[in-house]
Amino acid sequence: MMKSEVDKMLKKHRALVQSDQMKVVSHVQRQVGEWLINTLMVEGCEVPFKYKRQKVYKNLTGQWVNITYYPATETVAGFEMEVMKVVRVKVS
Repeated sequence: MMKSEVDKMLKKHRALVQSDQMKVVSHVQRQVGEWLINTLMVEGCEVPFKYKRQKVYKNLTGQWVNITYYPATETVAGFEMEVMKVVRVKVS
């Protein structure tokens, strides 16, 4: 059986997590320099999923997605916040 691209990534990078069939309840894109920072909020999770793109991406609000990510922390206004750094997002 052939391993999928996601299976190969998960085996190589132990901290990565794959979650399937997650419903996006909010998708915000904001410009920071040359990049667009995309923030997804998914149903049943209070932690934001973030990723960068160079071009505007279609709005994913209401879509079911498969996300490959790893947990991280960011400091916002002096507070440490848990975030999920997205490596791959695909509409399911």
